[in-house]
Amino acid sequence: MTQRTIISVVGARPNFMKLAPLARALASRRDLRHVVVHTGQHYDIGMSGAFFRDLGIPDPDLNLEVGSGTHAQQTAAIMQRFEGACLEVQPDVVLVYGDVNSTVAAALVSAKLGVEVGHVEAGLRSRDWSMPEEINRAVTDRLSNLLFTPSRDADDNLIAEGVPEKRIHFVGNIMIDTLVYVLPAARALDAPAQHALAGRPYVVTTLHRPANVDDPAVLTDLFGALTQIARTVPVVFPVHPRTRARLSDLGLAPETNTDLRLIEPVGYVEMLSLVDGAALVITDSGGLQEETSYLGVPCLTVRPNTERPITVSAGTNRLVQPDGAILEGESRAILSDPRRVDVEIERWDGRTADRIADVLCGERGWDGGTA
Repeated sequence: MTQRTIISVVGARPNFMKLAPLARALASRRDLRHVVVHTGQHYDIGMSGAFFRDLGIPDPDLNLEVGSGTHAQQTAAIMQRFEGACLEVQPDVVLVYGDVNSTVAAALVSAKLGVEVGHVEAGLRSRDWSMPEEINRAVTDRLSNLLFTPSRDADDNLIAEGVPEKRIHFVGNIMIDTLVYVLPAARALDAPAQHALAGRPYVVTTLHRPANVDDPAVLTDLFGALTQIARTVPVVFPVHPRTRARLSDLGLAPETNTDLRLIEPVGYVEMLSLVDGAALVITDSGGLQEETSYLGVPCLTVRPNTERPITVSAGTNRLVQPDGAILEGESRAILSDPRRVDVEIERWDGRTADRIADVLCGERGWDGGTA
């Protein structure tokens, strides 16, 4: 059998977390060469050697070292540099992950070169075109030959957009594969005890989306709500660098009579350990909506919409408007009776990577030709 070559293109920390289980699954397949290309879209201090080891991620074979810039500058630079890499490697399929600029840039290059494109986490839609991620998702899906979806609603979105059903593969949520893989280490770490939170209800929060942190009035209002919540329970807030800069500009800091803890960003294992022990998570992160639903932890997502509606309909997630009074009220209602909920979402079972590998190796409906 002729060896097939697959390129995985990743550019930001969430991409690597989706790559990790698939890299392990592909490593065990015969007659398959897997090349990992890191675009260098984000430099993340958390992506240290320990981060790679914890997730079982292979070192990238190529690093394009694109760096930061505007959306147009970054996308163009990735396209220019990835084209050469693609021509050199001559892959049979290029896998892209999620919804960052690296995702759409690599998909554009591959499609124009006539290379098959596989999109891991396809079909998600927020229908909010002010989000760059929504544009990236829609364009990438339009260019993809293999669309690996995490939930049935994603299939429905693609079918409604005219994507042929034979291209769509409902495989489940690959982020849950990573969670399942890391959860034993996260529980062994016992981050709540390390933060003097063991045996106490506490809240974990993350805020980083521009709509929440770039508008001074909105950020001030949300910070005020967190301050009020922290008068009764600890609120642990690993602060994104952009968010910290905005807080500093506004002179916002925890009050002395509250337990609002602004800490540096933490690694994935420590964060998962904190989330696993929390009574409530307040976030605007897509990944945390999924993780809290799997863990049964109540989650309030400070956004008017979500590209992951299954976390609301079948999980533990609730959407709340970026309004401090509403956020405080919803939080207190949950904290008055904190409890876990048993949630089972179809194919969020830790075996998504194996299903994707089956498709890529021709065992589930793809023979390496045009889908």
